[in-house]
Amino acid sequence: MSDLPVLEARGITKSYGHVAVLHGVDFEVRAGEVMAIVGDNGAGKSTMIKTLCGAVQPDAGEILLDGAPVRFATPLDARASGIETVYQDLAVAPALDIASNLFLGRELRRAGPLGRVFRMLDKPRMRAEAQRHMDELRFRLPAITNAVEALSGGQRQGVAVARAAAFARRLVIMDEPTAALGVRETGQVLDLIRSVRDRGLAIVLISHNMPNVFEVADRIHVMRLGRRVMLTSPKQSSMADIVGLMTGAIPAHAGASQPEEARP
Repeated sequence: MSDLPVLEARGITKSYGHVAVLHGVDFEVRAGEVMAIVGDNGAGKSTMIKTLCGAVQPDAGEILLDGAPVRFATPLDARASGIETVYQDLAVAPALDIASNLFLGRELRRAGPLGRVFRMLDKPRMRAEAQRHMDELRFRLPAITNAVEALSGGQRQGVAVARAAAFARRLVIMDEPTAALGVRETGQVLDLIRSVRDRGLAIVLISHNMPNVFEVADRIHVMRLGRRVMLTSPKQSSMADIVGLMTGAIPAHAGASQPEEARP
């Protein structure tokens, strides 16, 4: 794992009117690691990830990509820099097949005039590429030509994650990827997250599910009331410690700094 963060945020501050949502938050994630962001409702998790992917502009602070300052005016800017986001609503097209969903918005055109002039899609190539991506991630699905609406919730989540992994060059952000999934499907998605990490991509995982976080996260960024109250790891802190920090049962100053042992 590289010591240089793929994505780093320093002193991120955001307010909506008189309501301060983020108070000078620092954040970093490195290649080949899963960084979990946890916190109770209203902790600022969603606003934080939105600033990282360009959906929200911070009032103060800076974002660095591979050590260089960047400004993402829109999510398209972040995507162009190799950052993909999987939102809770998945943003899949149920009536389209798996391959078409993987290439949604990035469709491959046929070579020559058929593609340039008549804008015809190269469906055989898209299906072959989609199958290759699924095989590399070791995620089993029905035929690549099946409509997404025929898939289970976990399989749909897998399609959305695979699409992000297929085009991300640096970072994949996942917002509650196991929400509303059964035990078996949750296991499949967690395996998929590990596969994406093993390809060397950085992953930011937002989740309320502590067992899931402790199963796949390398480090944990704990938030409360718009501040980072601890940066730790599953090896260094217990679930009870983290829940205590999230809820305020443990004073924030007790975990404001990352323990030395948690640093990779």
